[in-house]
Amino acid sequence: MKLYDAVKDVSSKKGTSIYKLERALGYSNGSISKWNRQVPNAIRLQEVADYLGVTSSYILNEARKEDQK
Repeated sequence: MKLYDAVKDVSSKKGTSIYKLERALGYSNGSISKWNRQVPNAIRLQEVADYLGVTSSYILNEARKEDQK
């Protein structure tokens, strides 16, 4: 699973969309979708994790799950 996919999965479980997440954090439209191609800086990842009520480690671990299979 890619990082964007992990964020999308977690946000879906929390009842929010990527669009709403980007708007709430003041990110440009589509900026989180780029996380499949490039790794965000630690501050952005932490902001997303805080908004979703999880840790940044949780998101990173979710992203690694599919890669380990």
